[in-house]
Amino acid sequence: MGGMSRIDPRAVVDPQAELGEDVEIGPFCVVGAGVKLGDGCVLKSHISIEGNTELGAGCVVWPFASVGAQTQDLKYKGGNPGVRIGARTTLREYVTVNAATFDGDLTVIGDGCHIMAYCHVAHDCIVGNEVIMANAATLAGHVIVEDQAIIGGLCGIHQFVKIGELSITGGCSKVVMDVPPYMMADGTPLAIRGINKIGLERHGADADEVRAMKEAYRTIYRKQLGLKEAVASMRSELADLPRLNHLCEFLENTERGITR
Repeated sequence: MGGMSRIDPRAVVDPQAELGEDVEIGPFCVVGAGVKLGDGCVLKSHISIEGNTELGAGCVVWPFASVGAQTQDLKYKGGNPGVRIGARTTLREYVTVNAATFDGDLTVIGDGCHIMAYCHVAHDCIVGNEVIMANAATLAGHVIVEDQAIIGGLCGIHQFVKIGELSITGGCSKVVMDVPPYMMADGTPLAIRGINKIGLERHGADADEVRAMKEAYRTIYRKQLGLKEAVASMRSELADLPRLNHLCEFLENTERGITR
């Protein structure tokens, strides 16, 4: 146990858990063997953290969250899969983060994420940095969420779907195909509505980059091109910008296909 840590006497902390400096563990928390809590982590109360689970420095976990519990995947056969959560991530009330399915594999959440109440992150998901998941958003197994994406409340994300960087998915959406980076998706059935202009500007995109992204949107969604043709057109006709290159790579590597 690190120095200056504060553990409520009503908490249960396994002697084999590793606690960093200045950790705070509130009443009725259970911290299992093998758990590692980074410096400055705060567990409010009534929280279960178990298994091969590590939280980075400065994470805050709110009441009734469950982190590191056994996967719900019926293919689980034992071993030591786990969970890794980066620094400064917040898990609000009743959040569940399950361990991966197979021995040695991990469910991962990055730095600076804000996971709101009742959200679920299933086995083998990879969630990037500064991702926001609004209340009761749900990730099935093997979902990938890239950096700075926003997922609206009550969204259901199908297994193996990929959510692109700086995209926004509207609340109550059923997501069964990939959502490309920098796009806004909403509606029933889900459809791409345009680019995330405000998000791009907030993250440093200038007017030229925003115009190029708008043209990329038109190329993908308005010119009635096949996906390979659209990518070829963007690579040949649009500026060589890092975000546009990332968008093209995302489209080239989609496995489930993209939301249209």
